[in-house]
Formats: sequence, structure tokens, C-alpha cells
Amino acid sequence: MKEKNVIQVKELTKKFGDFTAVDKISFEVKQGEIFGFLGANGAGKTTAMKMLIGISKPTSGEASVANFDVYTHPEDIKKNIGYMSQKFALYDDLTVKENITFFGGIYGLSKVKIKEKSKALIDELNLQNVANELVGSLPLGWKQKIAFSVALLHNPKVIFLDEPTGGVDPITRRQFWEMIYKTAHNGTTVFVTTHYMDEAEYCDRVSIMVNGKIEALDTPKKLKELFKVKNMNDVFLKLARG
Repeated sequence: MKEKNVIQVKELTKKFGDFTAVDKISFEVKQGEIFGFLGANGAGKTTAMKMLIGISKPTSGEASVANFDVYTHPEDIKKNIGYMSQKFALYDDLTVKENITFFGGIYGLSKVKIKEKSKALIDELNLQNVANELVGSLPLGWKQKIAFSVALLHNPKVIFLDEPTGGVDPITRRQFWEMIYKTAHNGTTVFVTTHYMDEAEYCDRVSIMVNGKIEALDTPKKLKELFKVKNMNDVFLKLARG
């Protein structure tokens, strides 16, 4: 069930000297929503996401995540979100169990809670046979699924996923999206960037950035109707061509 807004953005802007990377973007994201944040490389997606997760201060505009202001409470934002970067986020030279324990500690979980969460995660992903293996020895698809689960260890209100399925095979991509659906169903908001336009179809709503501005924002169905096309890739191409 969709409820209150957990992300609110109004005319958020980021400039680097004379260059405007993010240009007065505005949108809201509801609790439990899967929100696709799309755009070509250089469109401003990553810059916008960095402001929302509290690691880059905006030049102007307003934004709050999990009811915390990005200007005044960036540390509180970090405590209430999960984040999975485009590049694999775990430590290759630690085992699966050691990674879970390490990140559980960073998230401030007690030893008892870490042990409980570790068992649940390993059982859910059927990792019993590799729990004591170095993460670096595992296939990319397994690494990504573990990284996603670890980012949810502390039950964040929002999870930010930056190109989470880049480089993995189609079967693993489908499994990953099943995990995303389950996460959203449990009430966690999922904010995801992807360059796979077919994945945009899986989102509740999608925004598309072009040259720092949000040029389209709606459900995939309504965007396809608006642009009179059959798939999201064609929507993206129409916007990119102006």
C-alpha cells in the first residue's frame, strides 16, 4: 500500500562553476514505491542521487529524504537509507559472513541482531554452501544479490540502487527484480537508476532526465500513451532527440 512521501524534492539544483549539472528538478516518491530514475550518461542522475543520499550539498532548492533535510541532517539520512553503488560494494577479501558482520556493525546493529540477520540472509539466498567463501570468488550475480541484501540489513526506509543489474545475465536480472518487488511490498521505497529501458517497465513511476532537467515523469503506461509508442526505450529515444 502506497502511503506518505518519503522523498520530496523541489527545484533542486547543483552547479559546478558555470556548469549546471542538475537544473531545478522537482518530484516526490511515496513509501513502498519503486521509482525509476532514468537518463543517459551525463544527464545528472548520479549528481542528483548524491545530493539525496547526503554526500553532496545542493547549490539551491529543497529536498528531504525519510523526513530529514538534505542540508541540515545528511547524517540522519545516511542512517535511514540503504545504498548500493554501481560498482560492487562489498569486500572481496572477506567471506560472505564476514561482510554481513562488518556492515551490520557499521549500521549499528547489536551482535545478537547481526547473528540473526546473517542467518536469515544466508537462508533466504541459499548461501549455506558459500557462506565461508571469499566474496571475490563468487559470480557477479551472487555478489550483487548479497550487496542488495546487506544494504537492507538495518531496515532502511529507502534504498538507493545505482545501476544494480549492470553486467549481469538476464536470469539474474529477473531474480534481482523479484527481490526489489519483495522489498517494496514490505514497505521500503526503492529508488533505482538503470540504463536498461525494459527495466523501466517494472517501476511504479519513472522520471527521465535530459541535460540536468526532468523532461518526463509518470507511470510507464502513461508515458507510452503520451509519446504514442509501445515501449519505454522509444520514449527515451524521443526525449533524447528532443
